[in-house]
Amino acid sequence: MFKEFKEFIMRGNVIDMAVGIIIGAAFGTIIKSLVDDVIMPPIGLLLGNVDFSNLFIVIREGKLAGAFDTLAAAKAAGAVTINYGVFINTIISFLIVAFAVFMLIRSVNKLKREAPPPEADTKECPYCLSVIPIKASRCAHCTAEIKGA
Repeated sequence: MFKEFKEFIMRGNVIDMAVGIIIGAAFGTIIKSLVDDVIMPPIGLLLGNVDFSNLFIVIREGKLAGAFDTLAAAKAAGAVTINYGVFINTIISFLIVAFAVFMLIRSVNKLKREAPPPEADTKECPYCLSVIPIKASRCAHCTAEIKGA
């Protein structure tokens, strides 16, 4: 059983998948930082100093009643909240990741496309079926006149 498990783990596609998952997790961390630390602060500033991560609705008061300035304060007080600002950040993160994956797949597809075949520079004589230059008006083998050349 151990030998079979070792063979399974050492397969190329399993290792490739593991590398993909690890790289994907690291990429997700980078995107989260990009959204939270680079993109959302200017957007919040443009919308009047709004911190999206602190947009929430209290649906049940916690141990301490009252208005909470931050999501962390509401959580510390035990309030039950709907965190729609965090949801907005998550949607923006998803869109950035989806766009990055789209650009990657698009680039790979461009590399995979086959080049169109080169233009033919020869043709067959309709009479003797010998190969002749495409611009020939007479066949060099049977001397027949080629129409349309």
